[in-house]
Amino acid sequence: MTRLSRALARTTALAAGLIVAVAAQAQTAAPKGASDGVVKIGILNDQSGVYADFGGRGSVEAAKMAVEDFGGKVLDVPVQIVDADHQNKPDIASNVARQWYDTDRVDAIMELTTSSVALAVQGLSKEKRKITIVDGAATSDLTGKQCTPYGFHWAYDTHALAVGTGGSLVETGGDTWFFLTADYAFGSALQADVTQYVTQKGGKVVGAVRHPLSAQDFSSFLLQAQGSNAKIIGLANAGLDTANAIKQAAEFGIVQGGQRLAALLFTLAEVHGLGLKAAQGIVLTEGYYWDLDDQARAFAKRYMARTGKMPNMIQAGTYSSVTHYLKAVKAAGTDDTDAVAAKMRELKVDDFFGRGGTVQANGRMVHDMYLFQVKSPAESKAPWDYYKLLATIPGDKAFLSAKASGCPLTQ
Repeated sequence: MTRLSRALARTTALAAGLIVAVAAQAQTAAPKGASDGVVKIGILNDQSGVYADFGGRGSVEAAKMAVEDFGGKVLDVPVQIVDADHQNKPDIASNVARQWYDTDRVDAIMELTTSSVALAVQGLSKEKRKITIVDGAATSDLTGKQCTPYGFHWAYDTHALAVGTGGSLVETGGDTWFFLTADYAFGSALQADVTQYVTQKGGKVVGAVRHPLSAQDFSSFLLQAQGSNAKIIGLANAGLDTANAIKQAAEFGIVQGGQRLAALLFTLAEVHGLGLKAAQGIVLTEGYYWDLDDQARAFAKRYMARTGKMPNMIQAGTYSSVTHYLKAVKAAGTDDTDAVAAKMRELKVDDFFGRGGTVQANGRMVHDMYLFQVKSPAESKAPWDYYKLLATIPGDKAFLSAKASGCPLTQ
């Protein structure tokens, strides 16, 4: 061995030893056990407004089910669920989160319906070194340009909705689009992601109009959409806004006139509220359906007994995210945020929701999504028998890779 070779070998050995030492130090730096005798999880969402059925109290119950199924304890201390209604207002949500972190010693906040709320709370949680897991909000910016080391995104995002619902309609001839868009971060992100996908497939966006959150009268917006002669009217909204837009579109005879409605974020809860007569034929994308298989049905049966309703992907996703967080705490042997965040990325997600799921470096949980069509009343054979499966969208197609997401942590 030459002098240069020996020097290189010594340098390589030193570097390897340093990496091992740093890794060992990181493992031992976190204090073992729960820091204050309890692991506390906050469910923060809309419980009284336009998204109350979308997640709401149903997500709180799903979180409680996850804790009970985990045994009610982790690291030999109790797990506690607290919850609050953020009223779809980022300032209220931030105040609640700050109170939870500073006074109530909440360890992690989850669900976070409404993208503007989720972005605000995720930003605060980065400052406070606390974990957030978003189930209810959609914007892909959460794991894109506004990603954080402690932020995770679980159930779906605007990119997955664009690939699923947007992609299927373009591929079946819906090549001209007009958007009715909720005027806040979620609507903007959803319209942008669908627009990109539509244009990549050779389609064209001929116009768009924005409406306020919780709009009651969609008539002027629908008339503009009708006048555009677009083949597809993309509803870049959710919850009661989508349901009201669909109801009022029927009054204008929009579908009968040859245009199609694309409910870009529509879940089982909204289909149930709207009814099959009005919702039939709508194509939508979800990450879960209660009648998908035996695993999904087993959870749904217990949830139904508890709430009187079948779960949608937000509620099922909340159960999954709470469970994964507790598994990470147990595996880390501590509730220290950095140690738990590392374990969350390391552990696989394999439950009735995230089958074979993985958590990317940017916090995006990657799992299969499903394209469904709402059945007609004649096709439905039982209560809550609402969907027929059109396609399974593999996770690596539904979601952006960490490298492609724009997350500064992964560039």
